[in-house]
Amino acid sequence: MLRSMYSGVSGMRAFQTKLDVIGNNIANVNTVGFKGGRVMFKDILSQSVAGVTAPEEGVQGGTNAKQIGLGVAIAAIDTIHTAGSAMTTNVPTDVRIDGDGFFAVRANDEQAVPYLTRAGNFTLDANRQLVTADGYFVLAEGGEPIILDEGVTSFSIAQDGTIISINADGTAEATDFKIGVVKVTNPSGLEKVGGNMYRVTPNANIDEIEVGAANNAETGTGAIIAGQLEMSNVDLTSEFTEMIVAQRGFQANSRIITTSDEILQEVVNLKR
Repeated sequence: MLRSMYSGVSGMRAFQTKLDVIGNNIANVNTVGFKGGRVMFKDILSQSVAGVTAPEEGVQGGTNAKQIGLGVAIAAIDTIHTAGSAMTTNVPTDVRIDGDGFFAVRANDEQAVPYLTRAGNFTLDANRQLVTADGYFVLAEGGEPIILDEGVTSFSIAQDGTIISINADGTAEATDFKIGVVKVTNPSGLEKVGGNMYRVTPNANIDEIEVGAANNAETGTGAIIAGQLEMSNVDLTSEFTEMIVAQRGFQANSRIITTSDEILQEVVNLKR
C-alpha cells in the first residue's frame, strides 16, 4: 500500500520533469539553431517477494520470481540533433550548415576551448570582425577570428566557408578566411550553456576538437549555405501530443496517491 503511494510520487516527479522539457521546447519553437529535448523513463529497482526455483524433472516444476516495482525514474534527458528547417533571409552574414557540424565561437583570446553553435545569425562589428549576436568571435578554419580588410565593400560565402570579397574596384577574390566547422563524435554529449551555444564535454569528443573546413567529405562536415538560417527542430504537433500524455500520466499518478491515502484512512478507522 505504501509502496503504491511512493510509486505515484515518483511518477508525478517524472512527468513533471517531462512537462518542464516540453515547455522549454515549445518556448524555443522559433529559436534559431535550437535543438529540442526529450525525457526517457526507466523503472526503479523492484522488490523481490519470492525468488526463482529451478525445475526438477519428474519432481517439481520451476516457479518464477515475484517482484513488485517501486516506481519510475528519469533515464535520460536527450538533446535531439536532427536538422531544423531552413529559413531564407538573403542576409549575407546569415549562414546555416547543411549537414553535420557546428560553428565555433569564443568570447575572447583567453578562451582555450571554443563554444559550439548551430545558430548562424552572424554580423560584422565596427572592427569588421565576424561575430555572433552576443559579440562572440566566429572562428575560421584553424581557430582564428575572422577580420575583413578595410577595402572590402561587400562579400559572399561559398559552400566550403570561403569568404569571397568584393573590392571597391568591383573585383572579387577569395580571402584567406574560411568559416570553420567542428565535427563532434557524440553531439548529444554536448552541454548547453545558453545563448544557442554548447560546451564540449569528455563524452562528446574524446580528442581535442579541431576547427576544420566545411563541406569536407573526409571529416563529414556539411556545406555552408549563405543567406539562410537553420530554425528550431521542435515539432509543435508532437510536443502538444506529448504534453497531453504527460498531463494524463501526472493525473493518473496523483490518483494512485489519492487511492492509497483512502486505503490508509480505512486502516486507521479499523480502530473505531
